[in-house]
Amino acid sequence: MNHRHYLAVAVPLIISTITTPLLGAVDTAVAGQLSSPAYIGGVAIGTMIFNTMYWLFGFLRVSTSGFAAQSLGAQNGSDSMLALARPVCIALFVGLFFIILQKPLEYSALLFIQPDRETAEFASQYFSMRIWGAPFALISYCILGWLMGMSLIKVTLFLQISMNVLNIVLDVVFVYVFHMEVYGIAAATVISEITGCLAGCWLVKTNAAMPVKLPPVKLLVDTKAFKKTMAVNRDLLIRTLCLLTVFNLFTAKGAGFGSDILAANAILIQIHYMMAYVFDGFANASSIFTGKAVGKMDRELYSRTLSLSFQWSLISSAVLAAGYFLLKDSIIPLFTPLESVQEAAKTYDVWILLYPVTASFGLIFYGIFTGATVIGPVRNSMFLAALGFLAAFFTAVPAFGNHGLWLAFTLFSLGRSVFLCMAVPGLAGRLFGRREQHSGRLGLNHKEPG
Repeated sequence: MNHRHYLAVAVPLIISTITTPLLGAVDTAVAGQLSSPAYIGGVAIGTMIFNTMYWLFGFLRVSTSGFAAQSLGAQNGSDSMLALARPVCIALFVGLFFIILQKPLEYSALLFIQPDRETAEFASQYFSMRIWGAPFALISYCILGWLMGMSLIKVTLFLQISMNVLNIVLDVVFVYVFHMEVYGIAAATVISEITGCLAGCWLVKTNAAMPVKLPPVKLLVDTKAFKKTMAVNRDLLIRTLCLLTVFNLFTAKGAGFGSDILAANAILIQIHYMMAYVFDGFANASSIFTGKAVGKMDRELYSRTLSLSFQWSLISSAVLAAGYFLLKDSIIPLFTPLESVQEAAKTYDVWILLYPVTASFGLIFYGIFTGATVIGPVRNSMFLAALGFLAAFFTAVPAFGNHGLWLAFTLFSLGRSVFLCMAVPGLAGRLFGRREQHSGRLGLNHKEPG
């Protein structure tokens, strides 16, 4: 494998994943054209609530992708379908659970964040509409992860772009044509989630990379196998809890600095998301190649994947930092015409320049570990980085205000990279040190690495 092979997978995945933060950016930009910064704050808080709920179950995509890639490397059709069917069952149950408990979830979230009254009203409007898409959004996570893991890159690209383009178009139509304001932004997302889920089911049926069939029920509900699959998901859940702790504390503290700084932080976080999802595209490519290497027990492919991941961490971070530095005066006004918010964003955007340099290795090497389904080091690195964030949060924020908040976030990003990179040298031995670790990845008859 060379750079051309790696980029042939990574670039479509970057294009695919970048549409997700682009959608959040459009939501923020559309809200920013309305008459008050409270609209931006309301959408930002509503989005944060759903990020919290959905990111808790982000393992549904990540682990599905890793297990599917390993089944593809081993050419095991039964394992392939189990890699999708099990997380879909979890996603359906959790999505319905969210709908049933929507009022307590909304109340608890707003009580924790404590925005001002006008911002809270808009956040509540957003939540009450968006909650109805929960089962569809979570099932779509599973479908996207499976399509990525099965190396159906063009199909993944088509599905994710079409979902988010539909969302963006509906955003504009509902807000500017029908004047639905925050309700319209949320309704656009729900419609795109439902459409994307249904389209994804059809794409799975018609575009499988190998002959597959539905697994027997006894394998689907096999307790031992499910337990081994959930061991990976448990560590991913802990990792996500740490991530959500950081982002929720960040947003809640920003809300306490007033609506202008809350809106400015929301804009800068959207720019951060767009950078992060570029790295996520590379991480997905690394996950696919690593999963294939583990499935085939191909140590050379693994070593080459690791080398290319390192090189593209350096290249992509340099390009993103330089690109933002050159274009920042044109980017921020795209989000809002409100000069007070623009000035606040420009005051703190120096921290966005540091983000690619500090975060790239942690985000891209994450794909190496998820493809190998060795998640313990990911969990540990995130936990240590979150401790670093908390230390800075309680010391730097009282001293430096919003700059201290961004300093804490930057140290968190750096910690993710440093602590995860420390675990890389020992990974190959865990994966290829013993031949008996070769047999399947779904915990049916064989042993999981790590």
